[in-house]
Amino acid sequence: MIPEIIEGDILQQNVEVIVNAWNRNIFPWWLLLPQGVSGAIKRKAGLDPFRELSGMGLIELGGARLTGAGKLPFKAIIHVAGINLFWFATDFSVRQSVRSAMQIVADKGFASVAFPLIGSGSGNRGKEWSKQIMLEEFASLSSNATVKLVVFRE
Repeated sequence: MIPEIIEGDILQQNVEVIVNAWNRNIFPWWLLLPQGVSGAIKRKAGLDPFRELSGMGLIELGGARLTGAGKLPFKAIIHVAGINLFWFATDFSVRQSVRSAMQIVADKGFASVAFPLIGSGSGNRGKEWSKQIMLEEFASLSSNATVKLVVFRE
């Protein structure tokens, strides 16, 4: 599968679900000040998706959880644990996050999904590093869903 690469805002995409690059749910959501994509999602969606997520317990590295979309116009948000306990994205965490999110897309029958660059912000990796790993992982998967990889335009 080859995703469409778009420069822009993930919250402006015409898709059924979006992916939020999150942490492993070790720290309570209200203690964290999400930045980047997570911060934008929290500001626009409201707190409901994050409250829902906090009740799901620990997320394994590279794992994914599905919540409602709050005030956003999407059907749901897929939260992926793309960074380890040291706030660092690894090859494994990014690849597994892509796989886990796409498994939810398949299981729930979503027709379209938008991903941010996992690990390029709070994960302390660059945009090109994240993009390359994600593109390699998408190429190893097959899906009927439309997939967008959204590179935030600064």
